[in-house]
Amino acid sequence: MSQQRVIDKERKRGDYTMFIDKLAWVAFLVLLQVGFIIFAYMQLKEHYFHVQIFLSAISIIVVLYIINRPINPSYKLAWGITILLIPIFGGLFYLLLSVNGTRRKFRKSVRKAVTESKTHLMQDESVIKKIGETSRHAAPQANYIYNLAKYPVYQNTSVKYFASGEELYITLLDELEKAEHFIFMEYFIIHDGIFWNSVLEILKEKVRKGVEVKIIYDDMGSVRTLPPLYYEELRQFGIECYCFNPFSPTLSLRLNNRDHRKITVIDGHTSFTGGINLADEYINKRQKLHGYWKDSGIMLKGEATWNFTVMFLQFWQHVSERPVDYEKYHVHYDDFPQDARENTDGFIQPYADNPLFSEVVAENVYLNMIHRATKYIYITTPYLIVDNEMLTALTLAAQSGIDVRIITPRVPDKKTVFMMTRSFYEPLTKAGVKIYEYVPGFIHSKMMIADDHYAVVGSINLDYRSLYLHFECAVFLYHCKEINTIKEDILDTISVSEEMTYESCLQMNRPYRLWQSFLRLYAPLL
Repeated sequence: MSQQRVIDKERKRGDYTMFIDKLAWVAFLVLLQVGFIIFAYMQLKEHYFHVQIFLSAISIIVVLYIINRPINPSYKLAWGITILLIPIFGGLFYLLLSVNGTRRKFRKSVRKAVTESKTHLMQDESVIKKIGETSRHAAPQANYIYNLAKYPVYQNTSVKYFASGEELYITLLDELEKAEHFIFMEYFIIHDGIFWNSVLEILKEKVRKGVEVKIIYDDMGSVRTLPPLYYEELRQFGIECYCFNPFSPTLSLRLNNRDHRKITVIDGHTSFTGGINLADEYINKRQKLHGYWKDSGIMLKGEATWNFTVMFLQFWQHVSERPVDYEKYHVHYDDFPQDARENTDGFIQPYADNPLFSEVVAENVYLNMIHRATKYIYITTPYLIVDNEMLTALTLAAQSGIDVRIITPRVPDKKTVFMMTRSFYEPLTKAGVKIYEYVPGFIHSKMMIADDHYAVVGSINLDYRSLYLHFECAVFLYHCKEINTIKEDILDTISVSEEMTYESCLQMNRPYRLWQSFLRLYAPLL
């Protein structure tokens, strides 16, 4: 057996052990909570009739409450059917998940941090005026993002697109080496290996030279890849670190609100985002069962980096529970190094989506692009699990003669999610949407481009979790040269993908299609 295979085998064994150690006690405590509920119910069995009436009444009230909530109808349907199927425990289960003091504190803290940061995000009216003079489609999109999410659109920014994790990895290390003042990194997954260890060595060296380094990772996202309290280990190196939304042994919907963002900010003028986490599979250095991992990312140099700086500091205020001096990290254009003032191009608008607010910004940005397209819409996403609004927009665009193409993986990372993704092929392809499965393996990039002029690159999947539950980020691009590079990459990806036609969907056996229909019903809850 080769040395590399031995290393990979040991890593997998370590990953599995870490996962068991961290989850076993949590699962045990959650089961205790469920067991206590059942035990209490059984103890009252002599009052069975009255208890059943009481709990059923709770379920009916909860269903009425859910129906009248301003949430996506798909959630209402899934929860309503579930509660009515198990009326005795259904309503109680929903209340246990939703009515939670920790969740209320979490929501209040995040909202406070986001709200307080808005005074540091001001739109330059001259930029809005210029974008309005050049496009009647781009200006409404930029205005929507600013008016609802409060992230301005900029010029004076250069854009570099990366068609793979390997490309981004090399540039990221180079840019980290240049840091002189501060480095902010916020990621859904961090995993010990070549990628993270290369980054960590640079960060430790930078700390020794007086550079301020702050890191946030999502505790749920890294539950299988990092040991408990990993932030304490990083603090020993002088790196300031917190985990977002700590994993806890309670029945709570709070664990659904994960920090899925991928952000690096260097000295206030250079930033990275995309689909790429700090783990070896994203640069194809860790062999997994789903073949080649196709991903993408983007680097910004210039004024638009300020939006990412503010995004990070919002969460830093939340996790550290300390006020943040935003202006300390606000570097102005005249103070940027020369390479951050060169090759500026187009209009750049980084933005974030927040599930704790009523507006679904991420989905609406996508919908705006689809509705305003006149020639084509190309999409890459690892998961295609959409609500009725998105399904209608895509089918309407295709039926209107717009060339709509979507690339999904051929080899899944989650089999159930893959089945749900395939369940949407039939209505989409019937309407004329072209769907391609990436044959070499798993495509993880999250992008949408339209008409050679508009693009979105970021962390946002085309599924319920990204659009409704996760904290996400992306960049809206208009009139940038790199949009042509993105288009070329998508067309190259299509050339090694297989088209899934409406006829091929009908050829799937009936039990499989029936199971897909069931999964689609519960897609919002998975």
